[in-house]
Amino acid sequence: MRIGYGWDSHEFKRGIPLKLGGVHIPYGKGLAGHSDGDVLLHALTDALLGAVAAGDIGAYFPPSDPKWKGADSVVFVREAIKRVHKAGYSVANLDSTLILQEPKIGPHAKKIQERVAKLLGISPSCVGIKAKTPEGMGTGNAAIAHVVVLLNRQGHAGLQTLEAEAEVPQPVVDEVVAKVLEEVPEETPRRIRPLKGRARRE
Repeated sequence: MRIGYGWDSHEFKRGIPLKLGGVHIPYGKGLAGHSDGDVLLHALTDALLGAVAAGDIGAYFPPSDPKWKGADSVVFVREAIKRVHKAGYSVANLDSTLILQEPKIGPHAKKIQERVAKLLGISPSCVGIKAKTPEGMGTGNAAIAHVVVLLNRQGHAGLQTLEAEAEVPQPVVDEVVAKVLEEVPEETPRRIRPLKGRARRE
C-alpha cells in the first residue's frame, strides 16, 4: 500500500478556458499555466508520482519545454498512471479539495468526479471531489488543489504467498507437515449396534 499527496495552484486570467479535472467549466476566466492550467489534474499527477517515489510533474513535463505549451493535462495523468502500474501498483481511491472563490464547483462536481474516475480506471464512488472558498487567505484570484491517492499492490495476496514460500525452505515445510500428521489420531472403526425393535439378520 502506498499513499501520495500533491497540490498545485494557478492564477485566474481572462481569455483562457477554465478546465478542472479535465472538464471545461463555463466561466469568464481560466487558469494561467504553461499547459492548460488544470490545477486538479496537476495535483493528481504529483500525487500519483509521489506515491511511487517517481519524482514530480516538472521532471517529466518541464515548463521550459515548448512542447507542453497549452498541453492537455490528461496526458500528464496518463503518464503518471503508467509509472504507477510499472511500479506494480493500482489506484484504490482518491480524495481532493479545490480551494477557489469562484466559480461554484457544486454544479460540476459529479462530471469532474466521473471524468477523473475514468482517467484512473476506478469507480466514481472511489473519487472524492470537494470545494472550499479561501476565506481569509488572500487567494481570491487563484485556484488551489490538494489531492491524496491510495495505491494497492497489484496481486498483493499472490505476492505475499510467493514471498512466504521463498523464505521457508521446502525441507522445513516437509518436516512440519510430517509432525502434524503424526499427531493426528487414527480413526477407530465404530461398532454398529442393531436398532432396537428390529430382528438382526443372520
